[in-house]
Amino acid sequence: MAKLLSILIIGLLFESAGVVSLKIGITQIGDMKAVSVAELAKVIKAGVTNVNLLLGVFCEAVFFASLLILMAKSDISFLWPLTALSFVFATFAAMWFLHERVSSIRWAGVVFIMIGAALISYSEHAKPKPAPPVATLEPISPPR
Repeated sequence: MAKLLSILIIGLLFESAGVVSLKIGITQIGDMKAVSVAELAKVIKAGVTNVNLLLGVFCEAVFFASLLILMAKSDISFLWPLTALSFVFATFAAMWFLHERVSSIRWAGVVFIMIGAALISYSEHAKPKPAPPVATLEPISPPR
């Protein structure tokens, strides 16, 4: 369980770093000035050469890989709600790295997300453990 939570936390850190990097990158690129093929090509070219955008995509890919690992090893009903902690991490990241102001109502939402994650984590601990299989010895018949 601790190993799975460690992978989740690391993945969520990468996810939050990715969101911040994507925000910085897309802000550097700016808005499309008009809706045209030429303008779209210009924005795409700026996107594929923007270091922050590429870093954001890389971080999101690491998060996705960690999510795939976790999906293979745990129940979705346990794992998926815990990914909501990315909102908590992203709120702190936006505050620290993007210098965003976070209102008290948003902090209340963060608290509710953390309470929900704690309840889900507790439910995994409280889940009855399956009984270990009983080893049975079968008689070995002599070779014929």
